[in-house]
Amino acid sequence: MTDLFADDTPEATRKDTAPPADAPLADRLRPQSLADVVGQEHLTGPEGAIGRMVAAGRLSSMILWGPPGTGKTSIARLLADAVGMRYAAISAVFSGVADLKQAFAEAEKMASAGRKTLLFVDEIHRFNRAQQDGFLPYVERGVVTLVGATTENPSFSLNAALLSRAQVLVLNRLDEAALSALLDKAEALEGPLPLTPEARAALIASADGDGRFLLGQAETLYNANLSEPLDPAGLGQFLQRRVAVYDKDRDGHYNLISALHKAVRGSDPQAALYYLARMLVAGEEPLFLARRLVRMAVEDIGLADPHALPQCMAAMEAYRFLGSPEGELALVQACLYLATAPKSNAAYLAQKAAWKSAKETGSLMPPMNIVNPATGLMESLGYGKGYTYDHDAPEGFSGDNYWPEEMEPQIFYSPVERGFEREVRKRLDYWAKLRSERQG
Repeated sequence: MTDLFADDTPEATRKDTAPPADAPLADRLRPQSLADVVGQEHLTGPEGAIGRMVAAGRLSSMILWGPPGTGKTSIARLLADAVGMRYAAISAVFSGVADLKQAFAEAEKMASAGRKTLLFVDEIHRFNRAQQDGFLPYVERGVVTLVGATTENPSFSLNAALLSRAQVLVLNRLDEAALSALLDKAEALEGPLPLTPEARAALIASADGDGRFLLGQAETLYNANLSEPLDPAGLGQFLQRRVAVYDKDRDGHYNLISALHKAVRGSDPQAALYYLARMLVAGEEPLFLARRLVRMAVEDIGLADPHALPQCMAAMEAYRFLGSPEGELALVQACLYLATAPKSNAAYLAQKAAWKSAKETGSLMPPMNIVNPATGLMESLGYGKGYTYDHDAPEGFSGDNYWPEEMEPQIFYSPVERGFEREVRKRLDYWAKLRSERQG
């Protein structure tokens, strides 16, 4: 099997070999040194992790984690150039066990000849656990210096053993300045883009932090041979926005639902609505969001506003009845209701405390007076004896003890001084006073 990805060309020769004139714009603008990489100066600069390794002339294995189009592949190739290592690359999407064995065999052959190999593995998270374990002996023996690239959270997608042998370096989503710098490079090569200044800004915003996508859009504009510059409206008709990066079972999903929940908890209806919109626009399942809103109602609001839960349940039913897109307005209403409602996690804390106590106390018997005498034998044994029917007591409150004899009364639920729970607290304080008087 021929290794199409290995590169034994000396650094100087490789740099002098320019891409052909008809190569894609992104290839023709590929960085020629680490200093040319835009937007990742926190890693590639003199004080960054990569900059320090290059200055020392020694690379450790690493995982480059970041969104698409942020320079992971370019950094890997330039790292090999910077320290004079052989560069080999495979993609976990197209490679299998045979490809890995070949890559390791060739790396061992080169190592015996005194040349070290930087093995770049694109989409490394797509290798299964067993395949990831296959890297370990070669990384440990120094046969390869592994540089993996992933768009997924390595904590969830990579083996702990592999992570323990590699640094995780986080690449930033390209900001406006970095994307603008990319367009500057394109215009220096191809000439001014056929855009008004406002349309140029809109083009940068449409890339959503993806430099490769931005250069692809710029190339489309160059190839169109437009006679007049486009304004933002014309650009919007000519090009499509980049679809937001969002995998419904991966990081984008969990990051945004976390942000939505915390914005609701923090009583910021504007931010909460923004994250709700982000998820719906990206294609999230609306009923998943409805279920999460129900959870927020009971975890973060509870009895501070007893109407919060019915609002969310009604929104869920409204969505089921109307479907999309009309039903999404019901989710918006529920989201805004929760964000603007008084907050209390007293019920949530009470549940945790009660569950903990239940596990610790085991099978304690309730006091006999509140156990129902279901049979004559039970009644003869004293079940239900001395029970006070609260509705017959003064003020509808007996003040009896309902705790097992071996257990002191506990306090799990402590209402806050907000919303309806302020009234609940008044009731509990009043009943505590009566109980103290009647048990005194």
